[in-house]
Amino acid sequence: MIGKEKIDRINQLAKKHKEEGLTEEELKERDMLRKEYLAKFRENFRGHLDRIKFVEDLTEEERKEYDKKQKKNM
Repeated sequence: MIGKEKIDRINQLAKKHKEEGLTEEELKERDMLRKEYLAKFRENFRGHLDRIKFVEDLTEEERKEYDKKQKKNM
């Protein structure tokens, strides 16, 4: 994920934009930081989606293992 410093900077720029407006340089910085943030977010989200398996699509062996885990967690 994107670093805390960059998120803090995004928030600072958002606050300044609401209060007094941004300079041309700050607008470019904000846009760059937003693009970086969204790219990382999408990358992480895609990773989560790629790890999802539907129970209906499992092989018999995978289904048995899934059922064991479900019973164990109850």
